[in-house]
Amino acid sequence: MLKVGVIGGGSISEFHIKPYVQNANAQLIALCDKNKERLAEVGARYGVDNLYANYEDLLANEEIDAISICTWNNTHAEIAIAALEAGKHVLVEKPLSMSVAEALAVEEAVKKSGKILQVGFVRRHGDTTKLLKQFVDQGELGEIYYAKASCIRRLGNPGGWFSDKSKSGGGPLIDLGVHMIDISWYLMGKPRPVSVSGNTYNRLGNRSNIENLSFYKAADYDPSLNDVEDLANALIRFENGASLFIDVSFTLHAKKDELYVKLFGESGGAEIEPELAIVTEKNNAILNIEPQIDNLSFDFEGAFTNEINHFVDCCREGKETIAPVADGVQVMKILDAVYESAATGKEVYL
Repeated sequence: MLKVGVIGGGSISEFHIKPYVQNANAQLIALCDKNKERLAEVGARYGVDNLYANYEDLLANEEIDAISICTWNNTHAEIAIAALEAGKHVLVEKPLSMSVAEALAVEEAVKKSGKILQVGFVRRHGDTTKLLKQFVDQGELGEIYYAKASCIRRLGNPGGWFSDKSKSGGGPLIDLGVHMIDISWYLMGKPRPVSVSGNTYNRLGNRSNIENLSFYKAADYDPSLNDVEDLANALIRFENGASLFIDVSFTLHAKKDELYVKLFGESGGAEIEPELAIVTEKNNAILNIEPQIDNLSFDFEGAFTNEINHFVDCCREGKETIAPVADGVQVMKILDAVYESAATGKEVYL
């Protein structure tokens, strides 16, 4: 039985806590949050008695085998390193860190500890991703040489810590773009990135003046605080000649929200957002293939359950995670390069 603690009691923690509770091979025994009222409420809801106001005390509990880190981005690296040094396995929400230097420090701590660290790239664990990955790995698309991904919110700055750069590290790029970059790169076969050209824009603010159109707001939403970008885009080039174009926004004068991930290979193409579809050629004809599965779209809750179950299995059986620390470091290098390119107006070489 893997005994687990969850650090951070915000909205994302629910997607960790519930799968742990439902997993027959795991036991949730500890929770941590600085907000004592929220901590007590979550503890009562899930019958957890070991409640901590700071993560150091939780890590000192020798019963705990593994932890999930569901805190602000600026604490991910710090807590991950402390947990590894305390002999715990770690599942850390994306992004791995706020900087490349922090990411490398986490990677070094993983090597020294011999423990498992899994990065919260949840889209890798979606059922549609797993199916498409089989097609890719079996060469059905041939060499993938181009991908593009977009996550456009016309009105969707969550505010709170999401719009406070000191806590988040940035706006839609580090919050949404990390998913778009990772899932594209992962399905492309994780080629080595060699250069990045990016742009960020701070033109619209959080548009808290808009009425009659609701959107998700963080628990600590404050319309007066917003120092992150509205929009980011980037062209990423890889060593094998492939390229990836992404754009993401918290707010934009767009007609509607938009989400897509598209892959283009020598033998076929595929989309995984908004729905799974595969394109190929047979008998000199182009075929659009729609897999007959229960859900063609990304199942957010189901993917988190798969992610937690995978982490538990890796910890108990010593299996290698499909989202290792090295991948977290590489994605952090790309994110950092986009921000650097946007700031300098120049292409950045990795």
